[in-house]
Amino acid sequence: MIDMIEKEDSIISEEEAAQYDRQIRLWGLDAQKRLRGSRVLLVGLRGLGAEVAKNLILAGVKGLTLLDHEQVTEESCRAQFLIPVSAQGQNRAQASLERAQYLNPMVAVKADTDRVEEKPDEFFLQFDAVCLTGCSRDLMIRVDQLCSQNNIKVFCGDVFGYHGYMFSDLGLEHNYVEEKPKAVKPKTEESNEHDGPEAKKPKVDPSETTMIKKVNVDFCCLKDALEVDWTSEKAKSSLKRTPVDYFLLHVLLKFRTDKGRDPNPESFAEDSTLLRQIRDDVLEAMTLSSELLPHDFVSYCFSEMAPVCAVVGGVLGQEVVKALSQRDAPHRNFFFFDGMKGSGVVDYFGPN
Repeated sequence: MIDMIEKEDSIISEEEAAQYDRQIRLWGLDAQKRLRGSRVLLVGLRGLGAEVAKNLILAGVKGLTLLDHEQVTEESCRAQFLIPVSAQGQNRAQASLERAQYLNPMVAVKADTDRVEEKPDEFFLQFDAVCLTGCSRDLMIRVDQLCSQNNIKVFCGDVFGYHGYMFSDLGLEHNYVEEKPKAVKPKTEESNEHDGPEAKKPKVDPSETTMIKKVNVDFCCLKDALEVDWTSEKAKSSLKRTPVDYFLLHVLLKFRTDKGRDPNPESFAEDSTLLRQIRDDVLEAMTLSSELLPHDFVSYCFSEMAPVCAVVGGVLGQEVVKALSQRDAPHRNFFFFDGMKGSGVVDYFGPN
């Protein structure tokens, strides 16, 4: 679909060149042209969704559709800077529209107040990338499978207290370019008989770069990434380096499926008990010890924290930009952030 985008409109106006001057210098004119021809669907306008929306709008995509059927509450305003404090009771997507559009008038920003679960398959096919936040596991798997069959890039993400993650599925094959320092051959007249073979080796000149075309074929669908067989020898050998947040994600997605919501601080005691029970059940089903998630994990996974939204939203937004612009190597395929440690980790789950 990106190839079609490039042919759609290859001329950037003077106004656009001025608006995106810094970005064009950073990742090149061709990458910016691909971005300005891309249409993105963003589902979920809580704190993380607002960060992703900001990053995509400022990057200069062609169009961004904000999809959210929920109403604004006091809690949803805490980490969501696009919603005015006076908008309680309004639809979250609609309430975010004015400030989102103000960020960059050159991007066509739209609000959709429907339930994403009720959208037909055809709805998703009009986009070049779909970004899902705050969605159920079943919905994410459904949309991912649909989009991967139609060459549409899929991203998922969430923030739970101090923890956050993102997942990307760029299809069976993703083409991109990387900028590398250019190797310069030494001049023959500068070498002499005493220099030896080392003098003939190319030298890297950091002031000169070249663009290298690459292909990444390491992506798998979300379903496979979540359904790892932990009884296999390969999975067992990788268990020690597996981020604990991977298992925490399973627990929180199961809680969301069972309760139809995320853990709520107002029902902390009740939800904490349920989270620990789900932890035991989920890890037992994986034939793993419940000790992988310590007893106090429940203390750090309630609500959205604005700083964590900023970090995860920055990574998620940048991965969407890289994928659509076909510039630089993408993450494969999970990114986990632990706010207690102040660090993030990229890891791959699924068949190689």
